[in-house]
Amino acid sequence: MKEENSYFKSSNPIKGVYGDFIVTSKDKKEVLCYRISILSSALFFSIGLIQWFTNGTSQIWIFIAGLAISLGLSLKWIHIYLRPLHQALVFFWAIGCIGFGIVAYHFGLPNIILGLKESPKWLLLAGPLFVSLTGIGFKEFFCFRRTEAIGITILIPFAFLGHLTELSNEKFTFALLVLSSLLLLVLAIRKFDLPAEADIGDKSVFDFLENQRKLKTSSIETS
Repeated sequence: MKEENSYFKSSNPIKGVYGDFIVTSKDKKEVLCYRISILSSALFFSIGLIQWFTNGTSQIWIFIAGLAISLGLSLKWIHIYLRPLHQALVFFWAIGCIGFGIVAYHFGLPNIILGLKESPKWLLLAGPLFVSLTGIGFKEFFCFRRTEAIGITILIPFAFLGHLTELSNEKFTFALLVLSSLLLLVLAIRKFDLPAEADIGDKSVFDFLENQRKLKTSSIETS
């Protein structure tokens, strides 16, 4: 029988706030998928901006689609204690995807960026996709205190708010997006140095919160 890769072996019992728990092989595979998804998001973001700078904006929709898919997958595998926060990030991601679809339908796929440049208010439809990305950056900073996560959490909102309100010019907005993409790439690469248990967190907290939610739901149904 083939021996399981040591990376994916279940951990020894770990002491949590609400009891001992084990990080299983399935947990570790989900962490790896999450990290690959974040790295894919960073690559689509960065390469898309390079494409924009070197060859114009007509093909940017391809990288936006790749970023959206990668973000969706990262939200599938991310571990967040607070269920409502996780649901909120998924909601913003879904609204942002729908918004980009509407923008693409209105302006045409090759003209998405040009349309958003000329009519900043349309960013209200597409912006929620990047709200979800900002939320992931905030989660990473809150959990690991990574400096690059602060940059993502702050710079992306500044870039989009500056363009939406027309208080910043195109070069400044582009520079903020480039810096954000590089910080996201650094964050994604550095995550592979962490043990899988770091991304899982305290599973006893997850179990406790889930049990509380089920008890609350059960009491509502029986009342």
